[in-house]
Amino acid sequence: MRKLVLFFLFILPLTVAAQDDLLDMATDSTEVTVSNMTFKGTRIINGHSVETVGKNNLDFIISHRFESLNQGFDEFFGLDAATNRLGLEYGLTNNFMLGIGRSSYEKNYDFFGKYRLLRQTAGEKSIPLSLTAFGGYALRTNDTEPPLSGSERSSYTAQLLIARKFSDAFSLQLTPTFIHRNLPDIATDSKSVFSTGIGGRVKITKRTSLNGEYYYVFPNQIDDSYTNNLSFSFDIETGGHIFQLLFTNSFGMAERQFITETDGSWGDGDIHFGFNISRTFSFAKKTEKKE
Repeated sequence: MRKLVLFFLFILPLTVAAQDDLLDMATDSTEVTVSNMTFKGTRIINGHSVETVGKNNLDFIISHRFESLNQGFDEFFGLDAATNRLGLEYGLTNNFMLGIGRSSYEKNYDFFGKYRLLRQTAGEKSIPLSLTAFGGYALRTNDTEPPLSGSERSSYTAQLLIARKFSDAFSLQLTPTFIHRNLPDIATDSKSVFSTGIGGRVKITKRTSLNGEYYYVFPNQIDDSYTNNLSFSFDIETGGHIFQLLFTNSFGMAERQFITETDGSWGDGDIHFGFNISRTFSFAKKTEKKE
């Protein structure tokens, strides 16, 4: 099954890329206006947004999560301990990107691809929403007892990112999600988990916004000790940088971790302060930039 999932996740974008690009078809007419970015970056907070990195651009992302605030003053409200993730995302085309990341939590490596199928437009051939496909693989390499094989440490994620920019000030995204874990941490958990995410962005000023994100896991799939992920952030854009100050109830940053294995509760004060910093580097030629 997982081989079939991997084939679908990573071969489908290449097949679609060989076809006529839907965006180009939609913008044949001068009467069509392509919507500006629905979200400012490739992430809403923890989860991916419909946005992709531009062609020949490289995003370097630093993500940091401190321990929970309810650790108290002795642990300086969680600031004495933290986990981080370093990630690189590269745009092969304006619609197709690849990414890789490494998290200190569980020494997790993640690899993924995103392909933008549709982009919201207005005019003679309007498209009411943006649509992006996401496929990812993650591998935990931390020490375990008993030792686990590479297959047992692996998980796979497939998502369809559906978003609409309702106005310059408000964007909303739905994220149907499928995650397959070859070996869940809790034996009674389902290996295959279905969930749906919802995320939004409210623009405050030209360079600042508030983001919110929630992932709902459908019942009878994971243990009752786990909770649904809920996160909020304040975003600041400064030229080539996007800086997010955030609060979340998840310590992990891979899809498996924050969707299926969040064990923190907002009601109990299991809230992690953190930040994401994104820096874009362009390797496009000057002629490409003018196009």
